[in-house]
Amino acid sequence: MNTLITLLKQKSLTIAVAESCTGGNLSALLTSQSGSSAYFDRGFITYANQAKIDMLGVKPTTLDKFGAVSEQVALEMARGVIKNSSANISISITGIAGPTGGIKNKPVGMVYFGFCTLKRCFTSIKQFSGNRAEVVRASIDFVIKTLVYELSE
Repeated sequence: MNTLITLLKQKSLTIAVAESCTGGNLSALLTSQSGSSAYFDRGFITYANQAKIDMLGVKPTTLDKFGAVSEQVALEMARGVIKNSSANISISITGIAGPTGGIKNKPVGMVYFGFCTLKRCFTSIKQFSGNRAEVVRASIDFVIKTLVYELSE
């Protein structure tokens, strides 16, 4: 985490996030250090589909066609964060932390991520194992590692 914060500060970047299955835990971690206002712009906790629509501009047709846990929604969420914040880096997280809610093609532990950096917007999918807290923690760890990699290039 310290490496990510150092990179954000060195590059004068700000970050904003949209969280669904992590329920604000990434935002809490990013703001847990004094001086976080230098790099953290805001967090959207968009657990409900209507929140994704209202706060981030996710299209209802995208939700209907692909579901909230999808690459398409993760990307629209990340782009919505950029549009509705002052940040130049965005992250979105949408998935099924469990222990219920999974289905055959979207099992518990499946999480989609959206990222927008200065260079590009992209998505990623991960299948984590463990209980709800472990899926949330693994999701946050993945975001941090991905951003450190992207910002180090």
